Amino acid sequence: MLTIGRVNAQQDTLPGSRDTLPKIAADTLHKDSVIVTHAPSIKSDSLAKLKIDTAKKINPAKRAALLSAILPGAGQAYNKKYWKMPIVYGALAIPVYTFTDNLKWFNRTRFAYNTLYSMMNLGDSSGYESVYPQLKPFVDARDQAGLKNYRSEFRKNVDYSVLAFIALWGLQVMDAAVDGHLRDFNVSDDLSIQLKPGLSPMANTAGLSIVFNIGKNHIASTSPPRRKTPIFAN
Repeated sequence: MLTIGRVNAQQDTLPGSRDTLPKIAADTLHKDSVIVTHAPSIKSDSLAKLKIDTAKKINPAKRAALLSAILPGAGQAYNKKYWKMPIVYGALAIPVYTFTDNLKWFNRTRFAYNTLYSMMNLGDSSGYESVYPQLKPFVDARDQAGLKNYRSEFRKNVDYSVLAFIALWGLQVMDAAVDGHLRDFNVSDDLSIQLKPGLSPMANTAGLSIVFNIGKNHIASTSPPRRKTPIFAN
């Protein structure tokens, strides 16, 4: 009888222990699921912060200047100043045209000068027919000094055209850099001047003070402070 009672008692305790196992497993699984669901949110927030930090490190002025240095007008397009691109290309086209035109006339006058030199010193007039028609009167008149002066003048204009092209190229790079610096500058209408009564504690006198409120500082001072809502994680 005693043995039967012990067996029944053990059998009675077994179902209770079996019932407690699912509860413990469910509690542990519930806690683990909470941890798993919160882990991706932490990773995504950290990745977003990293993206914001890397975006802040990019300097728009340097990028715009680099683009303009590689290709004229690219920095203006990067700064969304599309109306400046025709001005850039129009300005650069002027020294390009003067360079090609003066270089062409330099080659013509040099050939005419060399032909006249050959005719006067070597008696060789084989290149006379190839002299440019507008320069043949100088050859016929044996005006060697005139051809030499024209040749030197055209050569000087070629050098000036190169310098002008380099200067204009540099100016459009500087313009792109300046626009890049002013790209995030606040140019809104939040500019105001206010007259406020003031009191000087040092001189113990009253007077008027002029307050300049400019852009973001004015917005920050006039906007109400934001409330920080606490975040609770289950």
